[in-house]
Amino acid sequence: MSAAPRRGFTGGKRAKDSRGTLKRLIGYIAKGNKARLVCVFILLIISTVASVSASLFLKSLIDDYIAPLIGQSAPSFAPLLQALTMMGCIYLAGMLASYLQTRLMIPVAQGTLKTIRDDMFAHMQTLPIKYFDTHTHGNVMSYYTNDTDTLRQMISQSLPNAVSSIISITAVFIAMLSTSVWLTLLMFVFLGLMLFVVKNVGGGSAKYFVKQQQSLGKVNGFIEEMIGGQKVVKVFCHEEQNQKDFDVLNNEFCENATKANTYANIMMPIMGNLGHLQYVLVAIVGGLLAIAAVPNLTLTGIGTMTLGSIASFLQLSRSFTMPISQVSQQINSVVMALAGAERIFELMDEPSEEVPLDQLKPFKNHPFKVRDDQRMLDTVDSIREYGVLVPAIARPDPEGGYELIRQHGDVRMKDVDFSYVDGKPVLHDITLYAEPGQKIAFVGATGAGKTTITNLINRFYDIADGKIRYDGININKIKKSDLRRSLGVVLQDVNLFTGSVMDNIRYGRLDATDEECIAAAKLANAHYFISHLPDGYNTILSGDGGNLSQGQRQLISIARAAVADPPVMILDEATSSIDTRTEVIVQRGMDRLMHGRTVFVIAHRLSTVQNADVIMVLEHGRIIERGTHDMLIAQKGKYYQLYTGAFELE
Repeated sequence: MSAAPRRGFTGGKRAKDSRGTLKRLIGYIAKGNKARLVCVFILLIISTVASVSASLFLKSLIDDYIAPLIGQSAPSFAPLLQALTMMGCIYLAGMLASYLQTRLMIPVAQGTLKTIRDDMFAHMQTLPIKYFDTHTHGNVMSYYTNDTDTLRQMISQSLPNAVSSIISITAVFIAMLSTSVWLTLLMFVFLGLMLFVVKNVGGGSAKYFVKQQQSLGKVNGFIEEMIGGQKVVKVFCHEEQNQKDFDVLNNEFCENATKANTYANIMMPIMGNLGHLQYVLVAIVGGLLAIAAVPNLTLTGIGTMTLGSIASFLQLSRSFTMPISQVSQQINSVVMALAGAERIFELMDEPSEEVPLDQLKPFKNHPFKVRDDQRMLDTVDSIREYGVLVPAIARPDPEGGYELIRQHGDVRMKDVDFSYVDGKPVLHDITLYAEPGQKIAFVGATGAGKTTITNLINRFYDIADGKIRYDGININKIKKSDLRRSLGVVLQDVNLFTGSVMDNIRYGRLDATDEECIAAAKLANAHYFISHLPDGYNTILSGDGGNLSQGQRQLISIARAAVADPPVMILDEATSSIDTRTEVIVQRGMDRLMHGRTVFVIAHRLSTVQNADVIMVLEHGRIIERGTHDMLIAQKGKYYQLYTGAFELE
């Protein structure tokens, strides 16, 4: 079987355009949350103003209310009590605003993540098969888990803290200038030291946090592959080697995580100690200025350095350094979130399988009527003729509209060349035709190109050269969804989904009734074993149908294709995992399923294709023989060698 090559894990990347990524992310946050964000911004201002006001009020409290009481024989504490009450109200307002802001950000964060996950999943559904062939499933899963989780922390905490810090720093800076210009200049010295620490320590932390995310994606991808291949691992006793391979990835993850958290964990102690040192020096310098009676320069004029001024400035200095420390601490989560966001947006920016056509214009020509009521069609899915589902596709007409064309199942390939990787052709000059109702079989060694041909018919991949026509229409002119709706496919590797047996059969056509699903199961000879399941058709399957045998899973897959009732069927070694006895039973159902349809069959067991109208023998991407079973046997060529066992399929 020919298949697309699978590349290894590509890993995550550091955000290349942080500004563009942040702008795009903010667009998601603002979508549907503008009113909440306005309220959050107002509450942040209230909280900040309350904090700064409380610090400034401390000067008045000491100088105007406490200091005058010193030395009085009968001091009155009523004004002090009123001042303290007012100060308490200010703090209470700040606390309430902070609480409401936090509560409002919760639905904003969760709603944004929901929208991102919805958009990401919707776009992922439009990606070509090639994308999933070249990206590990674990890496793709990390978009929905690790990367979105970093966004949650950034949206709910980091961004509000950053905005709050900017407002606080601005307000506190103005307040400090209003208290003492000399002490504010001293603060600038410590500000320079803090920025130096943030740049060097925070930069190292951000670098390794990005690497940590990349390593985590690799670990997830490896674990996902090992879980999916446990049977193979145990059959070949590969546990020890897998452990060594995992240790390499886990050690890389541990090393990057250790370095990232080392930088992150030393950030706050350094910033905290600088804050303590600054606090002490401000107190000493303020005291010396007061003792020396140095005029206190402020925005409002020149005054005297008082005890209240020093106490108020000390409180303001704490309010000034704290936001800087918070910002430095949040840098790590912001960098990680931006790296995760860019990975998510890279997925969203992956080219879709096809650009959706604009809304189709009403059809000008309708070859069919709907039943007997002469009703005109305005959709492209299908039509019902005398109560029977008749597949149809839309073909552009010269006048700019669309014409509804009934599908008969005529498939033709002419001079088709194809390669998964440029310079390494897989198919060479493939020419064939399948008339409606014919059974075409492909045989040949593994890698000959059999599956690749069927992948081109349903446009999992697009051809490099040549033409493929479906009922006279170039398949490049047919919407992929319409094309694939007209193709039934039974793969060698069966995929069943969590849900009932009935749901898995109905997966082939969602509007199928229970009776149609049961009829399809009977056609595929699956009805008997389904009826003997604990809950029959309502039996719940999970873990890809792990509670069923491989043959039973394949029978459900065949029934799923049968209920779709397409004009063309592709059977990719559909009976390869079924025992010989079951194959005879299944083959009868398959023959009934194939009746009146164009069928492409890929098989290693030549006994399943003897009744094919045409058998094509492929070798190294070329058709080397074609004809009926008897014709090819008479030629005594490669097919004869395969059939007699002189040459075995590998």
